[in-house]
Amino acid sequence: MSSIDLDVNASRVTPSPFDRWQTIAFGIVLTLVGYSVMVGVPVLTTAWVEQLGFSEPQAGRVAGADLGGLALGSVMSSLVMARWNRRWLAVLGIAIAMLANGLCLVVTAYEPTLWLRVLAGVGSGILTAVGVATLGGSSRPARAFNFMLFAFAFSQAAELKVLPMLSMSGVYTVFLMCFILCLPLLYWIPTAPLPGERRSDAAVAAARRLPGYLPWVCLAAIFFTYVNIGTYWVYIELASLDAGIDADWVGNLLVWVSLGSLVGCLIATVLSNRFGLARPLLVTLLIMTAIVGILTLEINPLHLFISLASFNVLWIFIDVYQMGTVAVIDRSGAFASLMPGAQGLGQIVGPYLAAGMLSAGWGYNAVFALCATAAFLGMLVYLGMYLGVRREVPQLVKDCDSD
Repeated sequence: MSSIDLDVNASRVTPSPFDRWQTIAFGIVLTLVGYSVMVGVPVLTTAWVEQLGFSEPQAGRVAGADLGGLALGSVMSSLVMARWNRRWLAVLGIAIAMLANGLCLVVTAYEPTLWLRVLAGVGSGILTAVGVATLGGSSRPARAFNFMLFAFAFSQAAELKVLPMLSMSGVYTVFLMCFILCLPLLYWIPTAPLPGERRSDAAVAAARRLPGYLPWVCLAAIFFTYVNIGTYWVYIELASLDAGIDADWVGNLLVWVSLGSLVGCLIATVLSNRFGLARPLLVTLLIMTAIVGILTLEINPLHLFISLASFNVLWIFIDVYQMGTVAVIDRSGAFASLMPGAQGLGQIVGPYLAAGMLSAGWGYNAVFALCATAAFLGMLVYLGMYLGVRREVPQLVKDCDSD
């Protein structure tokens, strides 16, 4: 190993409370509950249209508000994560989310719902940030994130199967119950980071002789990739129904292709062990650009099947590589809790841009063109980062590619 120690799984050698199996397991649960609205967005947007009478652009804006709140909550949490008691921070997030979801049971008008979903998103973002920071605090964060993504595939399939069977009030009640069930799990969440994680970002970068901008570049790339992911996931079911594709077939397809995430985790792990993080990520983003772009040509059952099945595999591919990259280049753990913020910001910008396109009458072809453009921009950012790092710190690329 070179003088630049980038072995993410050997970054800490002393026993850590973050390495207890209960802490990792319950950190995963907190993260999944925090991400629950993001996972259920295709079902939620359809329910807001069909059950509450929102227009399709309005449903997109409400979804974007929820996901934007998630970004805001995670960013707010990152500012105090090293100083506040993390259990109480999680309690705050749970309380906010419960309040907002509870009010949504009795408030159904568009404008109040829009702001309540922002509030619900803030609560979810706080809880998600605590969960992600808990996983990032383990001595093997890449492995912890991979476990989380495996669990994510099952939770995604379960939500997409169960939520369409419920009324709008039933959906909000399920979210409420999930947040309540998180409360007893907080006992296993460490209250503060390890002493070594309290160093400033600049000090960590200097100690590792890495450019301090690298984590920020990764977060920028995550933003672009989630403009694509968020927009696609918000509108894919509505676009399918608008194209006249059978609703039951689309619903079943959403459930079954979500299990493709499991395949994505397995393949991504194998490829990263052999080829590292950089090259598979760049290739994956190029393929992602193509499979969302196919819907700009025509939305028909064949194109939808190809696009959805590929999307659910590649989505997890991208997350495995992105989270692994952040874990490799950021030793402080400071940026782990910002990842949901970058994801959520992308997921509010994308759906809001798409809602504007639909309001202007551009149609869903333009929406999926936006998705493809965002995926390609994410690839360009990563490509520039890796080329720049190869010039400035050649060993970093080698170590990333051998992690």
